[in-house]
Amino acid sequence: MTTHPSRAGTKGVPRAARERQVLTAATEEFGRHGYEATTVAAIAARVGVTKPLLHHYFGSKQDLYLACLNPVGDRLLDAIRAAMADRAAGAPPTSLRVLHALFTALDGRREAWFVLYDATLPPDSDAARRAAYYRGAIDDLAASGTADLLHTAGSSDPLDADALTYAWRGLCTALVRWWVNHPDQSPEAMTQRCARLFAAGRTLLAADGDGA
Repeated sequence: MTTHPSRAGTKGVPRAARERQVLTAATEEFGRHGYEATTVAAIAARVGVTKPLLHHYFGSKQDLYLACLNPVGDRLLDAIRAAMADRAAGAPPTSLRVLHALFTALDGRREAWFVLYDATLPPDSDAARRAAYYRGAIDDLAASGTADLLHTAGSSDPLDADALTYAWRGLCTALVRWWVNHPDQSPEAMTQRCARLFAAGRTLLAADGDGA
């Protein structure tokens, strides 16, 4: 009998494969709709399993969210740390290395960024605390990079560093959101696009300075 795509994950699929199907679907649902609006029933329907089976494998909705969040957070942190540590001669600027690492880590699971940056998580929940841990760790790495950049530019104002870190987080989120809407764009293409945008920004600022 032919297995229809809508029934993927039904009887006969090994548990490990079925769990991967659930995590892929759940990550997309949480990333697209947010924790609050996502239901376990919708995830189960996407995969083609029953809601009780999904609960049996992963527990509560919060447990399922954490099962999606933890690998995403770990992957992003590892990728960003490796990119920032790469100071080989001729390497691209840190900002482009980090963006390329981010795009590569998210390739094939772009909505995962919004699992991490979900404003609908229940306050004071394990889910909210774990997401805050990952966001804080990423912000700490961004703060280190922006502090180095500002130091090179001659600024030691801590508020400058804080504002730039905040702006960097917003830029990354905006770029990923744009990327989600342009599925044909590879990580390499996105990195090259960012390099062109940064170069255009520098040219624009230089031109404004010349005219001042």
